[in-house]
Amino acid sequence: MLRPFIHYGFHFIIPIIFALLFFPKQWKKVYLIFIAAMLIDLDHLLANPIFDPNRCSIGFHPLHSYYAIAAYLFMLFFSRIRIIGLALLWHICTDQVDCWMR
Repeated sequence: MLRPFIHYGFHFIIPIIFALLFFPKQWKKVYLIFIAAMLIDLDHLLANPIFDPNRCSIGFHPLHSYYAIAAYLFMLFFSRIRIIGLALLWHICTDQVDCWMR
């Protein structure tokens, strides 16, 4: 019962706190990037079944693969896409916490 609240809280509440604390002048833009990072969940459409509450998406879906995670880490080295990389990594961390709670 608590798992969805934690998962979606990490997806929606923590990013707004992060944006307000670390990017107060651009918080709306940063928050929207964090929300847009949830688009990587579109790779769930490739799975059968599309949704399985007992499946860990890390390492299973293409955009949640270890290769993709390495690419997201690599994005941190470039200032123009650093926030995008950070948002994608936060999404991965959120999904990993969800895996631990299974």
